[in-house]
Amino acid sequence: MLTMPLREHFYYVYILASRSRTLYIGVTNDLRVRVLQHRQLVPGSFTARYNITRLLYFESFQYINSAIAREKELKDWNRGRKIALIEGMNPTWEDLAAEVN
Repeated sequence: MLTMPLREHFYYVYILASRSRTLYIGVTNDLRVRVLQHRQLVPGSFTARYNITRLLYFESFQYINSAIAREKELKDWNRGRKIALIEGMNPTWEDLAAEVN
Protein backbone atom coordinates (compact mmCIF):
# COMPACT_ATOMS: atom_id res chain seq x y z
CA MET A 1 0.00 0.00 0.00
CA LEU A 2 1.33 3.40 -1.02
CA THR A 3 1.03 6.15 1.57
CA MET A 4 1.29 9.84 0.90
CA PRO A 5 3.75 11.76 3.06
CA LEU A 6 2.05 14.09 5.47
CA ARG A 7 2.27 17.72 4.50
CA GLU A 8 4.10 19.72 7.10
CA HIS A 9 2.03 22.68 8.28
CA PHE A 10 3.23 25.93 9.71
CA TYR A 11 1.15 28.53 11.48
CA TYR A 12 2.17 32.07 12.23
CA VAL A 13 1.36 34.69 14.81
CA TYR A 14 2.17 38.11 13.45
CA ILE A 15 2.11 41.78 14.37
CA LEU A 16 1.42 44.48 11.80
CA ALA A 17 1.62 48.21 12.40
CA SER A 18 0.85 51.50 10.75
CA ARG A 19 3.38 54.31 10.40
CA SER A 20 1.75 55.86 13.49
CA ARG A 21 2.39 52.55 15.32
CA THR A 22 -1.17 51.30 15.67
CA LEU A 23 -0.78 47.54 16.18
CA TYR A 24 -2.69 44.53 14.87
CA ILE A 25 -2.08 40.92 15.98
CA GLY A 26 -3.27 37.93 13.97
CA VAL A 27 -2.75 34.25 13.20
CA THR A 28 -2.55 32.53 9.80
CA ASN A 29 -1.26 29.46 7.99
CA ASP A 30 0.10 31.51 5.06
CA LEU A 31 1.87 34.63 6.24
CA ARG A 32 2.78 35.95 2.80
CA VAL A 33 -0.80 35.75 1.51
CA ARG A 34 -2.24 37.17 4.72
CA VAL A 35 0.04 40.23 4.62
CA LEU A 36 -0.98 40.81 0.99
CA GLN A 37 -4.64 40.60 2.04
CA HIS A 38 -4.10 43.22 4.74
CA ARG A 39 -2.38 45.47 2.21
CA GLN A 40 -5.51 45.48 0.05
CA LEU A 41 -7.06 47.68 2.76
CA VAL A 42 -10.56 46.22 2.50
CA PRO A 43 -13.03 49.00 3.39
CA GLY A 44 -14.46 48.65 6.87
CA SER A 45 -11.61 46.51 8.20
CA PHE A 46 -9.52 47.59 11.19
CA THR A 47 -6.32 47.44 9.17
CA ALA A 48 -7.81 49.65 6.44
CA ARG A 49 -9.18 52.18 8.92
CA TYR A 50 -5.73 52.69 10.44
CA ASN A 51 -3.62 51.91 7.34
CA ILE A 52 -1.92 48.96 9.05
CA THR A 53 0.24 47.31 6.40
CA ARG A 54 3.76 46.79 7.79
CA LEU A 55 4.80 43.35 9.07
CA LEU A 56 6.96 43.96 12.12
CA TYR A 57 7.05 40.66 13.98
CA PHE A 58 6.15 37.01 13.50
CA GLU A 59 6.59 33.62 15.12
CA SER A 60 6.01 30.19 13.54
CA PHE A 61 4.35 27.16 15.11
CA GLN A 62 3.82 23.56 14.06
CA TYR A 63 0.35 23.31 15.62
CA ILE A 64 -2.58 25.67 15.17
CA ASN A 65 -3.57 25.37 18.84
CA SER A 66 -0.14 26.66 19.87
CA ALA A 67 -0.40 29.60 17.47
CA ILE A 68 -3.89 30.54 18.68
CA ALA A 69 -2.78 30.33 22.31
CA ARG A 70 0.17 32.63 21.59
CA GLU A 71 -2.04 35.09 19.70
CA LYS A 72 -4.39 35.30 22.69
CA GLU A 73 -1.42 35.72 25.03
CA LEU A 74 0.00 38.62 22.98
CA LYS A 75 -3.39 40.31 22.69
CA ASP A 76 -3.62 40.32 26.50
CA TRP A 77 -0.27 42.09 26.87
CA ASN A 78 -0.11 45.83 27.44
CA ARG A 79 1.19 48.07 24.66
CA GLY A 80 4.63 48.54 26.23
CA ARG A 81 5.24 44.82 26.41
CA LYS A 82 4.15 44.36 22.76
CA ILE A 83 6.51 47.13 21.66
CA ALA A 84 9.37 45.57 23.64
CA LEU A 85 8.70 42.24 21.88
CA ILE A 86 8.76 43.91 18.44
CA GLU A 87 11.89 45.88 19.21
CA GLY A 88 13.66 42.78 20.54
CA MET A 89 13.44 41.24 17.06
CA ASN A 90 13.09 44.36 14.91
CA PRO A 91 14.53 47.43 16.70
CA THR A 92 14.18 49.73 13.66
CA TRP A 93 10.57 48.71 12.91
CA GLU A 94 11.47 47.64 9.37
CA ASP A 95 8.80 45.97 7.25
CA LEU A 96 9.69 42.26 7.32
CA ALA A 97 7.32 41.21 4.52
CA ALA A 98 10.19 40.81 2.04
CA GLU A 99 11.69 38.12 4.32
CA VAL A 100 8.55 35.99 4.11
CA ASN A 101 8.55 33.44 1.28
